Amino acid sequence: MKSDGTLLPEILRGDKTKLLAEWVKQQMSEAGATGRISDEELQDKSREFLDGFAEAAQHGNLTDIDAPEWSRVREVLADVSKSGARQGLSPAQTATFVFSLKQPLFSRIADKATDPAALAAQLWSVTTLIDQLGLRTTELHQKGREDVIARQQRDILELSTPVVKLWDGIVALPLIGALDSERTQVVMETLLEQIVANSASIAIIDITGVPTVDTLVAQHLLKAVAAARLMGAECIISGIRPQIAQTMVHLGVDMHEVVTKASLADAFTVALKRTNRKVVSDRAPEAPRA
Repeated sequence: MKSDGTLLPEILRGDKTKLLAEWVKQQMSEAGATGRISDEELQDKSREFLDGFAEAAQHGNLTDIDAPEWSRVREVLADVSKSGARQGLSPAQTATFVFSLKQPLFSRIADKATDPAALAAQLWSVTTLIDQLGLRTTELHQKGREDVIARQQRDILELSTPVVKLWDGIVALPLIGALDSERTQVVMETLLEQIVANSASIAIIDITGVPTVDTLVAQHLLKAVAAARLMGAECIISGIRPQIAQTMVHLGVDMHEVVTKASLADAFTVALKRTNRKVVSDRAPEAPRA
């Protein structure tokens, strides 16, 4: 009778084509298991995993999936997990890729191990191994989701800090939403880049869309103003509503060195004056009535 740990390599050396077909069929039979993965991609990844799985099992190490011989399997799992995370699959759907292999393997073990004790040992060995791989898949999927979320957050930050050229030498940065340290860093980088790109001498930071201004937000704004000054541009902060003005006074925020205006239009008017420009109407003045 085969000893514990020897049946799996023998099974994997057998008809892998038939085993692959049964495994893929098992995956597709699981409700929602394959999600948005195409049949062709599922077939390719399953074949690649099974080849690496068979190669690693030949070394006899069925307990340590961090060993060098399991590197190919880990690479496939990482690819499958990241792909599933990008496509919006759940951790359970992604882990099914591995767990669905149990049924075709168990049926083959049952056919070869006739002794109950040996059968139990073989099933336990394979179960432990598959469970390790399935849990690793879940961990990799979670990391993939975190990477996707982090990338989306960076994209949202960049999209939420557009710098608009209002006039030659005048740019505006309308802010919407809460300000924190990470977003402030993006704001400063974007603002400074556009000051250089547009050779701007005036930068308007509009906070009309910022819901609340506390001491931390005020400090972030002052840092942005100071950074712009180092680049040779004067900053004007617009969108100072009555509630925000009262809050700043209550918090003792010193904004004396910064020009502040209630609206973007007012700030733009100041910017035009600072650059020796003015807007005039091309309509002829009406004649005075008799």
